[in-house]
Amino acid sequence: MAGEEGKIDPMHQFEIQPIFDGGFEIAGQTINFTNSALWMILTFITLWIFMLGGMKREIIPGRWQVMVESMSNFVTNMLTSNVGEAGRKYVPYVFSLFMFILFANILGMLPIGVIGLHPFTVTSHIAITGILAVLSFSIVLIVGFWKHGLHFFSLFVPHGTPLPMVPFIAVIEFISFMIRPFSLGLRLFVAMTAGHVLLKVLGGFVINSTNAGAGYGALVGIPSFMLMVGISALELLVAVIQAYVFALLTSLYINDAENLH
Repeated sequence: MAGEEGKIDPMHQFEIQPIFDGGFEIAGQTINFTNSALWMILTFITLWIFMLGGMKREIIPGRWQVMVESMSNFVTNMLTSNVGEAGRKYVPYVFSLFMFILFANILGMLPIGVIGLHPFTVTSHIAITGILAVLSFSIVLIVGFWKHGLHFFSLFVPHGTPLPMVPFIAVIEFISFMIRPFSLGLRLFVAMTAGHVLLKVLGGFVINSTNAGAGYGALVGIPSFMLMVGISALELLVAVIQAYVFALLTSLYINDAENLH
């Protein structure tokens, strides 16, 4: 709850705030340890524990090992089906990308607000999703020019394009190519932000209607709470789908760099 009493600010949950007072300065800029940094570290620790527990290499794998191997095989199959055998060398990067986004999305939905803590979804900030998108796009550019040289520019002229149309098609394809990192980062950012805003608004309905009286609580609060439960389940699905979409599009972009399709 932020601002006036009884007023719910749905955007307050996205504010980046320092955890500790003080900090240090670099080039005139104050550097603080923030809630965003804290939840990225928690995401890394949780992911590390998940991977560590599933890498025992037992002859008869347990459930944990099966989960980790299933995730790894899922990403491997996605890359080989979209890129070919050359895609196997990108498995460590795409797997790390997929798992980080997945865990960050899910951790940001933990219902720990009931004990006074406030989860923070790092993928609801364009600065984070944008960096991930630029990193993937940079790999595509490096691989494309390293493997194909200037022939990489043929990507902007689809095979069979009539000669008079080449200048127009090349410009359109180039613009479409350059927009990729923006759309990649924006898609994840918007999906996670919209869901959390909606949950916060519905939570405000529940709290304020209950405070207003039993009648309002029954009329507004109960339906809002039931809707929150359904949307929370949907948000878990969105968290998984968005991690998959980000990894899938990265695989498709890598395919362009590898095979110039």
